Order: sequence, then structure tokens, then C-alpha cells
Amino acid sequence: MPPETFKPTKVEAMAAAGSESTLYGMILENIDRSVIAFDQGGRITLFNPAAEALMERSSRQVIGKLYRELFRNQETLLYLAKVALVEGRSITDDEGLYLNRPNASPLPVNAYAAPIYSKRGSQDGAVMIIRDLSRIKDLESTLRRADRLSMLGTLAAGLAHEIKNPLGGIKGAAQLLSMELAEKSSLQDYTRIMIKEVERINFIIEELMDLGNPRPPEIGNVDLTKILDDIILLQKEAARSQNIRFLLKLDPSIPPVQGDENLLTRLFLNLVKNAREAINHDGEVLIETRIASNYHLTGPGRRSSPMVDIAISDTGCGIAKDELDRIFTPYFTTKSKGSGLGLAISQKIIEDHHGLLRIESSPGVGTTITVSLPLRR
Repeated sequence: MPPETFKPTKVEAMAAAGSESTLYGMILENIDRSVIAFDQGGRITLFNPAAEALMERSSRQVIGKLYRELFRNQETLLYLAKVALVEGRSITDDEGLYLNRPNASPLPVNAYAAPIYSKRGSQDGAVMIIRDLSRIKDLESTLRRADRLSMLGTLAAGLAHEIKNPLGGIKGAAQLLSMELAEKSSLQDYTRIMIKEVERINFIIEELMDLGNPRPPEIGNVDLTKILDDIILLQKEAARSQNIRFLLKLDPSIPPVQGDENLLTRLFLNLVKNAREAINHDGEVLIETRIASNYHLTGPGRRSSPMVDIAISDTGCGIAKDELDRIFTPYFTTKSKGSGLGLAISQKIIEDHHGLLRIESSPGVGTTITVSLPLRR
């Protein structure tokens, strides 16, 4: 007797189809890729939440409209959609594609378009999937800076060691010469300048040696709120002659991070000081902390750790686009006073804490530097 085969009833088949449709809908609602579907006439039939966030438009605004309206003046996206719809071919663009948005700067993306076929084999439209590459670009930029900084730091530390030894001899000779001269001798001014300049060079050399061969972090629990409160207290005093408002928006629910308190204090003191010095007279410095939703730290043999974002914004002079990649290079500075090592050392501290640094700036508008640090190492 042949074994019985299971045949679902019509009602069960419809229920199964409905469940499958619900599952597909949930996936589209929660996926972090922008999914946009068009019918064969080029009208938009699907616009998921990720697409709404990326394109800065709601599904109500675009459903039923032609894709040509959505992608107006974006030739590459128009071409991808046309190939999928008209020629029935799948096509991808990964090279230098930027998405124009109405209320923000262009965003680096890649895009994939493919035809949609019914069960009967006829084409019913096309789908386009757009992926935001800005976070990947941030990570690539951070890695490039870290590699460049590592090479420069090693070279600089070697040079610093060679310079430091004769510098001590010069300072000692100047001090002995000062002792031999009469107290009111006009030559005393020269010896005083010599000693002062030697001390200044020595300070720069010590910073260079920190950059090339920093001490290992002494890890403990660090209260970021306390550190930032103390730094703002000091900077308010330093800015007494300026009309600068310091605003703190700190998330009190953020637990202590694991790090070196002295190094992190040095890091944020330097960044907040830079923000203050970027403002001539009137302006605002805003410091915000929040749990980062974009990044998690993972590594072999350890669980994923959430990241904390510390954003420092100012309404100062801003930084020109062609200078943004150079500001982390040792000795490059846009300020009239400064060694040009502050941001290079800051980058090194962040790297030693397995963190990330991102910077956005517009000349005449201001600058925002965001440091992302893991809660756990």
C-alpha cells in the first residue's frame, strides 16, 4: 500500500501564502538596505523604511510616482532602473556613486537593480537596492590615518631621540653662560631666549616621542560625564574674555567606559580646546554623548561591545575641504600658535582605545568631531 502524501487544503495553502507574505514584509521593514520597487510602467510600488531614511522622503510622497521623478538629475540611478525595466537585466554600480538628497550633503552609495518576474515568467517590474557606504568610508578613512600616523610616529620618535641629547648640552651651556655674565649684562637677554627656546623644542620632542612610542593605557572604569564636566569648567575660565556658550547634552544612562582616564582627559581637553580656539568672539561649543547605533566593536573570542559617541561641535571658522585630510599630519596646523601635534596625538589615543574618529566641517559654519569609544574592551 503506497504511503499517504500530505496535501494541504485550499484554506491551509492560503494561510501559508499569507504567512510567507507577512515574513517578506517584516524583512523589508527591518532590513538596513533601501529597497525600491517599480511596476512595468516605472511607477514606484514599494518604498521601505530604510529608503525613507536614506532619501529623506516618506513612502506616501513617492508611492505611485515615476522613478524618474525620484531620481531626477541622478543619471547613474536612472540608467540602472532603465536597464532593469526595459532590458530585463540585472546591473550593479559600485564605483564613485553619490546619492543627492534634498536637505543634506551627497551620500556615497552603491546600487543594484534587477527585473522582477512573475511565476508565469513575465516581467512585472524591477527592484533597486541602495546601500549607504558612508560608515564604510569613515572606517576606511580612519584606517588610512592610523597607518600614516604609525609610520610618521616611528620616524619622528627616532629623530626626536637624536635631537634630545645635544639639546640638553645646549641648554646646560646657556645656563652656565648666564651664571658667568653680570646680572645686568645685555647678553642675559640672549641666554634667557636660548633657554626658553630649548625648553620649547624639548616640549615638542617629548610630544613626538609620545606619538611614536606612547605608554600603554592603564585600563580602568572612566566616567565620561565627570571628565567632560571638569574640562568645560576649565575652558569656561579660559574663555572668560570671549562670549562663548558651552552646552552639555550628556546621556546620564551611559555607564563608565573602559579606558585610561589620564589619556582620555588629554584627548577631550585637546578637542574642546580646539573647538574654543576656533571661535573668535561670539559662538557656541556643544558636547553631546549618546550610545552609537551605527557601530559595535567585535573581536576574536569576545562578545560585541556597544560604542559611545562623544560629539564636540563648534560654530567657529570651520576647516576647508582640502585641509581635512591633512589636519592629522604631525606639524600641520591651521592655527597661528600650536605645534601641529594635538590631533595626531588625539588620533593615537583613540586608536589605542579601539575607537573611531569622524570629522565634519564647513568653512564659516563650524566643525563637529565625533569620537566613538567601546564600552568594553
